[in-house]
Amino acid sequence: MLKTLLADFRIIFDRDPAARNWLEVLICYPGLQALIFHRLAHGLYSLGIPFLPRLISHISRFLTGIEIHPGAVIGQGVFIDHGMGVVIGETAIVGNYCLIYQGVTLGGTGKETGKRHPTLGENVVVGGGAKVLGNLYIGDNVRIGAGSVVLRDVPSDCTVVGVPGRVVYRSGVRVNPLEHGSLPDSEAEVIRALVDRIDSLEQQVENLQGQLLGSHLAKSESESTTVVGSGCYSEDRG
Repeated sequence: MLKTLLADFRIIFDRDPAARNWLEVLICYPGLQALIFHRLAHGLYSLGIPFLPRLISHISRFLTGIEIHPGAVIGQGVFIDHGMGVVIGETAIVGNYCLIYQGVTLGGTGKETGKRHPTLGENVVVGGGAKVLGNLYIGDNVRIGAGSVVLRDVPSDCTVVGVPGRVVYRSGVRVNPLEHGSLPDSEAEVIRALVDRIDSLEQQVENLQGQLLGSHLAKSESESTTVVGSGCYSEDRG
């Protein structure tokens, strides 16, 4: 347990450039405090001790704003950044070195029993306000964009954005977990594709209008030539 807590402590300096010293991290980082409470509560929960694990969880929620059920399994080196409003359900599993931002929910759907919360692989990044709902599997190195709602399994090494979450593959490219600005904007891409399509259709309409106008002018010139020719023929006969 001590090794796991040390990994939780050290990862903060790797993931948060605002971390200045060990005392500041220990006293002022609610994500770390919530994990310390959870490690204790989960140990008691695993021993089958009633009431006390939930009480510790409740106290942790009151002090940190982060609610983690004692039954949740959380790996080492997990960093809950800011943390306010984070909810992690009873049967959730969070892999090693995951990064979770404020407002994230790893929740269930309905009232089913058994495994009903998501499983996160290793090195998963869950952006602020994202919701991962149901007994899903989120693969290793997945990045979930802020505000996304994930309702299906996600394979490893890809990015999920939108509501409901849509997968954008980025195979073979290693991305810094803190580079939120590099997340693809699928909605912007769709809008851009529609604008390009509209431009293409407008160009086709202009071409067709040009062809139609050219055809009309050629027809008018042909009719004028015919009329002039007929007039000259009539004068010759006169």
